[in-house]
Amino acid sequence: MKSETNRAYLELHIAVFLWGFTAILGKVISLEEIALVWWRLLFTCASLLLFPVVWKSFRSLSRKLILQLMGIGIIVSLHWVLFFGSIKYSNVSICLVCMATGSFFASLIEPLIMKYKHRWYEMMLGLFVIPGMYFVVNFIPSEKILGVYFGLMSAFLAALFSILNKKVIDNNPKLDHFAMTFFELGSGLLFLSIIFPIFIQWMGPSPFLPNGIYDLVYLLILALLCTTFAYVLGLRALRHLSAFASTLVVNLEPVYGIILAWLIFQENKEVGTYFYIGVLIIILSVFSHPFIKKKFEKAG
Repeated sequence: MKSETNRAYLELHIAVFLWGFTAILGKVISLEEIALVWWRLLFTCASLLLFPVVWKSFRSLSRKLILQLMGIGIIVSLHWVLFFGSIKYSNVSICLVCMATGSFFASLIEPLIMKYKHRWYEMMLGLFVIPGMYFVVNFIPSEKILGVYFGLMSAFLAALFSILNKKVIDNNPKLDHFAMTFFELGSGLLFLSIIFPIFIQWMGPSPFLPNGIYDLVYLLILALLCTTFAYVLGLRALRHLSAFASTLVVNLEPVYGIILAWLIFQENKEVGTYFYIGVLIIILSVFSHPFIKKKFEKAG
């Protein structure tokens, strides 16, 4: 039992590290955000078709459930477009700091969707994020502000689709996660295929094909390693870990990503002391959440 738990911790840390590495790949791939996400979705969906359970799900899932998954998939695709857009218009560190505000948005959205009262301690932790974002926004170069807005919108959508996924899983406990992921990402792929011409008219001509072998290799790593493989590892690990333990490890994603950005791109030279103060405030808020939640649930 202990060996299974230790293996689960290792697998989840690897998965979270790979999710943090996603931002690094978004920085080095030359494609604009919508084309980048389209190729990521295409390669990921193709890899999911290798699992027989996905093929079986075409007949077993109801039309209502498929439509629900498709709606969530559109939100996921928009989240990824904004996520990579945030990186393109700012940098990896700023984007991941914005993503850390997802817990604040979740504290506002989840009670409305899951039909329970707001928890005051979660609201307080959410408010604690605001001064952190003040330091981040007010002490970065003005040309990177658009990346902050994209990052915050991406964090909101991430919180939204995570909660909607939880509701779907609660209502459909036998739903296979691979089939669920395929229908969500497949609908995201279809959605981006439809809106791509609109994006071109708005933003101007944009390359769609990968720019050389390096772009193609990075896209394959992004889809197969950082999406499909990381998802499988994370799913396996969650079977042997508590919600508290898994939340604490997943909170390391922005930390891993920021450290990688500092090491690879020297992004620590692009921001000043106040940015680090803002990062510290946000990270403290994120990490304290599972501890405080566990304490109040135990007391209640």
